[in-house]
Amino acid sequence: MPFTYEDVGATREDRCPPGFHRLHVRNRIGEGEDVFRRACQAVLTWEMHRAVGVAVSADAPTAAPGVDVTVAIGPIKAPCRVVWTLDEPRRAGLAYGTLPGHPESGEEAFVVDRTGDGTVWLTVTAFSRPAKWYTRAGGAATRGLQHAYAQRCGVVLRRLCAEVKE
Repeated sequence: MPFTYEDVGATREDRCPPGFHRLHVRNRIGEGEDVFRRACQAVLTWEMHRAVGVAVSADAPTAAPGVDVTVAIGPIKAPCRVVWTLDEPRRAGLAYGTLPGHPESGEEAFVVDRTGDGTVWLTVTAFSRPAKWYTRAGGAATRGLQHAYAQRCGVVLRRLCAEVKE
C-alpha cells in the first residue's frame, strides 16, 4: 500500500509540509544511561504505545523501516508503516507514516535523546491533516487529542523508566 502523503520522511528533518498541522511535544523522562536505554527499548518495541492503552499490531517485534503497524483505539484502526528509525549512542526512535484507512494523513516520530547533562527526553513530532470525515469534523478537537496522546506517551514512558536507578 502507498503512503497517503507525499513528503515521506519529513519528520527526520523536523519539517512540516504545506497544508499540514504541526505537532511538537517534548517530555523529560529521567536521567542517566540506564534510563536512556530503557526508554529506547520501550519506544522501539512498541511497549510505550501499548502502555498508553492502544492496541498495536506490527509485522515485527521491533521497529524497522518498512514494518507495517496498526494502532487501534477501540474500533478506530490506524494503519501505518515505519519510515525511518534511529539507533545512535545518544538518540533512538522511529517515525511512521499513514497508509490508506488511517483517519489522518501524515507522519509521526517518537525520539528519545540523552543530552550532555544526562537528561533523557522523549520528543514527539508530527504533521497531519484529516483523511476521514470524522477527523475533518473534529477540527481543533482532533488536534487536541493528538497533543494529549503525545503528552501521555511522555507520562507513560517516564513511568516505564521509573524503576531504573538514575
